[in-house]
Amino acid sequence: MNTFKLSAFMLLSPALVSAFAAHADPLSLGASVIYAQSPYRGGQDRYLPVPVINYEGENFWFRSLQGGYYLWKDPQNQLSLTLLGSPQQYDPDDNDLGDMKSLDKRRMTLMAGGTYRHVAQWGILRTALLGDVLNNSNGIIWDLTYLYRFEFGAFSLTPGIGALWNSANQNRYYYGVSSHESARSGIAQYRPDDSWSPYVELNASYQLSQNWNASFSGRYTRFDDEIKDSPMVDKNGQVTLWTGLSYSF
Repeated sequence: MNTFKLSAFMLLSPALVSAFAAHADPLSLGASVIYAQSPYRGGQDRYLPVPVINYEGENFWFRSLQGGYYLWKDPQNQLSLTLLGSPQQYDPDDNDLGDMKSLDKRRMTLMAGGTYRHVAQWGILRTALLGDVLNNSNGIIWDLTYLYRFEFGAFSLTPGIGALWNSANQNRYYYGVSSHESARSGIAQYRPDDSWSPYVELNASYQLSQNWNASFSGRYTRFDDEIKDSPMVDKNGQVTLWTGLSYSF
């Protein structure tokens, strides 16, 4: 199975990707598996193998599914231009329900914009504003996260809370039902507006040795009504889990 071949997969937000790479040395390589719960009616949950490739340079950085160029970098603040691959898509051929098979395909896309991270004694604040650059959804997302890190020797635990804003175009592309789709499938026409979906997050890391590190990230996102009320969707929220092993050079 292609790593990004999904019947339905919510965007891996910059906050979750960065949290998974929180212990990135100049270069870390490894392997990981993502579990993604499908939000769509008749959609299939997926287990996805993803390589861990983390690089932290003076000007450039790369963290598995995203990369960027630092505009400002010091121990407390990092501001960068960012590119993020969004594997979210909907493929009607992979759906089990007849009416859902009659909908149009929603494609993966590439998001670009800015990300900012601030580290202080009171915690970590991370935010990202990104827009579709491939003219698929023509949407914009804004992710805002607060995390607090606990250290227990070789083990660290970082819980967090946040919210993901989707523009109206983003929601209409991935969750809307057009008039011609409605006529073809019998599913009610739906045109959502923008949305705020809150989430809780937990990140854990264990330093197995000087070079080996095991990581886990999990998130539960509670869908805004604009998403939850879509006739394409049959869940109130979505679970995403990411676990992996990496070696630092």
